[in-house]
Amino acid sequence: MLGYYLIITDTEETEKNYFTGLRKSIPAAMQDRIVIKVVKANTSDMVDKCYEMYSREPQYRIPWIVFDRDEVNDFDKIISNASEKGINAGWSNPCIEIWFSAYFSEMPSSNDSVACCRNFSELFRRNTGTEYSKSDSEIYEKLCKYGNEDEAIRIAEKKYKELSDIYEKPSDMCPVTTIFMLVKEIKSKVSTDDK
Repeated sequence: MLGYYLIITDTEETEKNYFTGLRKSIPAAMQDRIVIKVVKANTSDMVDKCYEMYSREPQYRIPWIVFDRDEVNDFDKIISNASEKGINAGWSNPCIEIWFSAYFSEMPSSNDSVACCRNFSELFRRNTGTEYSKSDSEIYEKLCKYGNEDEAIRIAEKKYKELSDIYEKPSDMCPVTTIFMLVKEIKSKVSTDDK
């Protein structure tokens, strides 16, 4: 059964647009179970902001923070702090575009966000015939239309398992994302509720 999710991100566009699209893709009667909030704070403050919101709105029993590695200095500490407070972390190393790439059956090795975004832009153009924009309000719909979400989940899960067997710290796992965990969980609960 789909529980009540609180998803906190620090970006006004890319992550927010993606998860808004995910929310719109589920049955209308369940859409109120997913709340997406953008916090105007340093990435390192997201855990505290999420915990504060989650504490004030107890119906949202499943809290997540979503963020990129980018230039975040305390990346591993943020993930650890979230775990200690019972908050799930959907992180991408180096950026969310590594997750988007998986929709097109690729997860290229990119150690920095600029290269990752450039590689994804080219991949997106090849697969959709249109230009990629970080502010695209229909990014989720386009990824699902031109790509394959089940395949993206499979690829991201395989890469995560492979690199987490080698490295202890998330900052050393690249390219990796854990966003697949959140998407997989929501999608599987929605299909169970539909039956």
